[in-house]
Amino acid sequence: MPNCCTTPQAHNFFIFFNNSLFENIKTFRKKLLGKASAKKPLRKASSKAQSAMEYLMTYGWAILIISVVLAALFQLGVFNPMTFAPKAPPGSCQVFRPNGPGTTSFINLEGICSGELPQYVAQFNGQNSYIKTGTNDIPTGSPTVSITAWVNVPIYTASGCGQEMTFGYGNFSSGCNANGVGLGLNGNGYVSFASCGNDYFSPFQVTRNTWTFIAAVYTSGATTVTVYENNNSATGSLSSNKQISIQTPITSWIGAWPSPGCLFDDSIANVQIYNTSLSANEIQALYLEGIGGAPIDLQHLVAWWPLNGNANDYSGNGNNGQINNVTFASTGIVAIRHHNLFL
Repeated sequence: MPNCCTTPQAHNFFIFFNNSLFENIKTFRKKLLGKASAKKPLRKASSKAQSAMEYLMTYGWAILIISVVLAALFQLGVFNPMTFAPKAPPGSCQVFRPNGPGTTSFINLEGICSGELPQYVAQFNGQNSYIKTGTNDIPTGSPTVSITAWVNVPIYTASGCGQEMTFGYGNFSSGCNANGVGLGLNGNGYVSFASCGNDYFSPFQVTRNTWTFIAAVYTSGATTVTVYENNNSATGSLSSNKQISIQTPITSWIGAWPSPGCLFDDSIANVQIYNTSLSANEIQALYLEGIGGAPIDLQHLVAWWPLNGNANDYSGNGNNGQINNVTFASTGIVAIRHHNLFL
């Protein structure tokens, strides 16, 4: 039986065979794992994409609604810092005449006169709204006069006279013939100067739903007038080429003229009347002050109606107004949107 020593050889062969098989299995396993690991990133990417789609489907409508709401609030001016700016209460700034109405000695401003936005503006309905004012010291005869105001209109309209007037005054007892003055807009929104058939229509059209500064300056004996819109100006001839002559007694109106007519439709603020020809620089200074600006030339100021919650004259001359169907709207979010305000 010793010759049967081939057994160890068989045993060695068996071991060699098993080692080869083991190596083959290891190689196969590595290849298999390699394929699996190659597929793993694809599965991971697919999972992320699916999660993203589920997120969008779940929260997409909410994101859309929030975006629409934010856009609406932006349009209303909620994110405008001027919306939350301090507002001047009625009568917070006024002219003090220590020697009484009509005097100019030691005249000065009293109160908070830093140009803050007003709390309120006057709104007119274009049908039966107007303010009849006092007429103390408003220039007559062959007048030199400057009229300034802030206006806001949503649409261009005009009453039967073809214009909507911000302010006007005159004597119309003998008809209408260059015997009054007025500042307003024509039916297409162009700033106009009216003198009862002796008018001038400027080339400046106000922007709708935006607060706009307008002014007119007329010098005694002239047949021309200078009209302003914001920082723009134009001088033109009066349509009848007549000098203006205003006899007493006179009537004076805000939001209408004459007697009353040419009714204004929408908002007016900060009406100022001077018995002098304000210079271009003075007009520009009033514009830059903004809708809440104080008068620029106290020595020649004859009337000042801020229209901040009432129709009182804060020039110290006592030309308080009598209100007819005029409302005073808060300069909150909506009014600030109109002011660009600025309002």
